[in-house]
Amino acid sequence: MRALVRPARRLLGTLTVPGDKSISHRAAILGGLATGLTEVQGFLEGEDCLGTLRALAAMGVEAVRKGPGHYLIQGVGPDGLQEPETVLDCGNSGTTARLLLGILAGQPFTAVLTGDDSLRRRPMERVVRPLTRMGATVVGRAGGRRLPLAITGARPLRGLTHPLEVASAQVKSALLLAGLRAAGPVTVVEPAPSRDHTERMLRAFGVPLEVAPGRVTLTPGAWPAGRLVQVPGDLSSAAFFLVAGLLLPEGSVTVKGVGVNPTRTGLLEVLEAMGAGLAVGPTGGDGEPLADLTARTAALRGVEVGGPLIPRLIDEVPILAVAATAAQGVTEIRDAGELRVKESDRLGALAGELARLGAAVEERPDGLRIRGGRRLRGATVSSRGDHRIAMALIVAGLLAEGRTVVEGVECIETSYPEFIATLGRLVGEGCLEVAL
Repeated sequence: MRALVRPARRLLGTLTVPGDKSISHRAAILGGLATGLTEVQGFLEGEDCLGTLRALAAMGVEAVRKGPGHYLIQGVGPDGLQEPETVLDCGNSGTTARLLLGILAGQPFTAVLTGDDSLRRRPMERVVRPLTRMGATVVGRAGGRRLPLAITGARPLRGLTHPLEVASAQVKSALLLAGLRAAGPVTVVEPAPSRDHTERMLRAFGVPLEVAPGRVTLTPGAWPAGRLVQVPGDLSSAAFFLVAGLLLPEGSVTVKGVGVNPTRTGLLEVLEAMGAGLAVGPTGGDGEPLADLTARTAALRGVEVGGPLIPRLIDEVPILAVAATAAQGVTEIRDAGELRVKESDRLGALAGELARLGAAVEERPDGLRIRGGRRLRGATVSSRGDHRIAMALIVAGLLAEGRTVVEGVECIETSYPEFIATLGRLVGEGCLEVAL
């Protein structure tokens, strides 16, 4: 599928975005493990999160859909997971694969995980190595560093203290989930703060944690108990509309009920530093803070982005790069080498595809240098099978002179199936359509 994009003058309106992808994954997993019933409202019905539900179903977890984004998950309790009869297909979702590895490390059976071509290229060593130290047995491609992987759990697992090489919420979460089945405390030491959705949700499900600067410890003993989970709107999805609202000549957009967890709001801070006058209206939240976010047309300037800020905006770098093409001056993004092992090599993808649109982009080993301030020009570009690259390029096409064709937009189904229709409504008729 292709998106045909023409330049737009305006982006006006109010919207809600689908539920947060990271939180939806965790709600499904903890709901499936818990004792009792978990009700999830606002669950993201993208392919990645639905894949997590399918994997849990293969291990005996029943999830009943009551309506759009509304699920009842019957937890199986501490001893209820069943050995799957088939391979667990994680699709394109690294979160599904890594968090399931954490759960399976403490189960008395063997399971096999695989994924699509992209996921099979992504590294699993960072999670496999500590889980092996805890007592799980993992075998697979490249010495257990690539999917497909077979994991045989141990019970109890050994406690450990594990320093992360790079800040990674997925690795941290896998180890904390494995810690539910450990004989002693599991401590994860982080070089920089990463998103803390797992810590917040474990506490909400009744599992105490000790959190200190740079480290989190789970001492086994408590087991998650089912509860109501209200998933906030996904800031990563909202980011595309906020940036479009800032960059189009007649931009004014409000995204309601967005999750503004401080470990996720790096992009908002960077946009403020670039000159965006974002309006943030707090609206409360259940364990996760929420806000209504408003963006209006603004003249942006280049900034430097790196260090501890990167884990707090790692998924938003694609749309930040688009903003940088319109900002006056130079924007430098560094310390973002982790983007090379996402759904695509996002640094390479951004450098290559934005250059096709006429942007002045220099690819660095761990980042990008973008000289902004000149208008993009329409061209044919590729999503490279990556949903965030696809959405970023569609926004770039709205800014470009002439027609832009974004190839391979079907990948957007993994996180935001209604993205193109919603954006098209806000920019007006004739600016955005889909073709086979």
